[in-house]
Amino acid sequence: MAQSYRRDPHHDSVYKRSRDPSSDLNSDKRHRASDEAQHRPAETLSAHRQLYERNFPLYKQPVEVGFFSLDSHRNFFNDQRKLRYYVEDGYTNRFVKRDDGVKEKLDHMLKWILANRDKIKTRDQTSSSSRTWRGHLTKVLTTPYETQEGWMLAASKFRGTIYISEVETEAARANRVTRSERQEEMMYWGYKFEQYTCADDVNGTPDPGGVVNTNEAFCTVVQTRLADHKLLFSGEVDCRVRDDAVPAPGCYVELKTSAEICTPKQRSNFHRYKLLKWWAQSFLPGVPQIVAGFRDHDGIVVSIETFQTSKISQLIKSV
Repeated sequence: MAQSYRRDPHHDSVYKRSRDPSSDLNSDKRHRASDEAQHRPAETLSAHRQLYERNFPLYKQPVEVGFFSLDSHRNFFNDQRKLRYYVEDGYTNRFVKRDDGVKEKLDHMLKWILANRDKIKTRDQTSSSSRTWRGHLTKVLTTPYETQEGWMLAASKFRGTIYISEVETEAARANRVTRSERQEEMMYWGYKFEQYTCADDVNGTPDPGGVVNTNEAFCTVVQTRLADHKLLFSGEVDCRVRDDAVPAPGCYVELKTSAEICTPKQRSNFHRYKLLKWWAQSFLPGVPQIVAGFRDHDGIVVSIETFQTSKISQLIKSV
């Protein structure tokens, strides 16, 4: 059974509609189910933020059950070869950008599952209820506070487990294909900041002269529970602290860049909008800290600030 879930930024609802019947049914049942789905009224999930002003549901501390790496050609490796270490201390020719027009769906996540079935069964004798990417959960989590960007997710149920993947909206596609050179350059700045602050091994030093290649990635796979709902999801990790005694995911660090904050109004907007997304992105997989580089108009980082994920909610509430 497959369904799609849609968030429209112009309305206060998340729309849920049936798209496809179960692949386990025979052909006749498929046609009947499809006809019924076309005439079924859409169910709605309100996105009014006031409805969510309540105690946060139980969310267990995420436990890392695995990891994987992607090389410069997006090839999957069931190891840590692309994990980097956080070190505190000519644009168009030095930027190999991932083709974001190629939608990989859950491909790499499914490759990890196939290579690590024993790890999942060892920790939990029953299948996880949902499997997805961290980014998809982040969009759902911030829906009541996001008024600009819509989203659409496809959910397929197979043998009791729900697999959730993103479907690119028309608005997202339009933004992607019409991105200006200035916007591309600003994206490059963010990735370049990672090069200035990360080393390939625990005793190494950063190599800021290297080419930025966004095809490469290290991803953690964590297992957790939201109330009674089990979750298994993966998310890209920027780097980890040098102290190898700190276990994952508590050792991971999220790196971010943002425009320099010069006025109280700018800081208020930063806390209310951007920092909220940063919190959601790091809170879900249990990443404890975010290191942010604040840049000027020319892309030069002028200050660095570290945010503890557990304390960000207090900063946002104080705005």
